[in-house]
Amino acid sequence: MSEDHLFTELAHPTCPYCGSSIHLIIDPFEERQTYIEDCEVCCRPMEVTTEAGLLLELKREDD
Repeated sequence: MSEDHLFTELAHPTCPYCGSSIHLIIDPFEERQTYIEDCEVCCRPMEVTTEAGLLLELKREDD
C-alpha cells in the first residue's frame, strides 16, 4: 500500500434526514466518487459524492 493513502480529509456535513452534524472521511487522492453511507446518528442511507478530497454533494438516497 502506498503511503499516499494514509492521508484523508474530514468533512462535517449535516444529515439530510435528521439534521445532525456527522463526520465523513474522504480520500483526497480519489477522483470523483459516489457511494452510499449510513448516517451515524439515525442510520438512514445517504448518497455521498466526493472529488479530490472535497465533499461535493450529500443527499437522501430516496431523492
